[in-house]
Parts: sequence; structure tokens; C-alpha cells
Amino acid sequence: MNEWTREQWEHYKNDNELSLFYLYTPMCGTCMVASKMMLVINELVPNPVGQANINYLENLAMEYEIESVPCLLIAKKGHVYKKIYAFQSVPFLLETIKNIDDQAVI
Repeated sequence: MNEWTREQWEHYKNDNELSLFYLYTPMCGTCMVASKMMLVINELVPNPVGQANINYLENLAMEYEIESVPCLLIAKKGHVYKKIYAFQSVPFLLETIKNIDDQAVI
């Protein structure tokens, strides 16, 4: 999973495909567990998946009203459909991603 800049996130977010942006901080214990889940997700989904240390993206955190980390932003055709804070499990994340990918965008 690659580290993305804000510009890379905006590019993938505005693409026609579903994209995932995982936000974390390096000192967060829960983020360490979530990072391992995201490595699995990255291998299982065909969509672009990026990550970033939220400490370097303060404006993005304010714009998207990120309440805590870990946070997974799921976007499709320029719209953020979901922010996930409680990662629960890999199957939960996969099902959530699949449901958003299956939704028709108007």
C-alpha cells in the first residue's frame, strides 16, 4: 500500500473507480491493527488503495471532518460515500466496500 499525497488522493477520488484512503498516525495502537487489516484489503480489492499519516494532512482532516484515526475514506466518482472508524474485521471492510461499489452513482 503506497503513501499518497493529498493530490494523489484527489486524483483517485475523482476517478470513475472506487478508491480507498486509509488515514492513520504512527503512534496509534489501534492504527497498527487497522494497518494490518488494510494490507489484506489492499491484496483483495482491485481498487486503488492509499494511506497517509494524518499529521501531515491537517487541511484534509478538517475538510472531511475526520473525528479520529484510524479512518478509511471510501470514495466513488468524486464523492466520499463512507468514513469508517471502527474497522471491526477484514470481512466487514470487504462487505462495506462491495456494497458501496455496487451502488449506482447518479
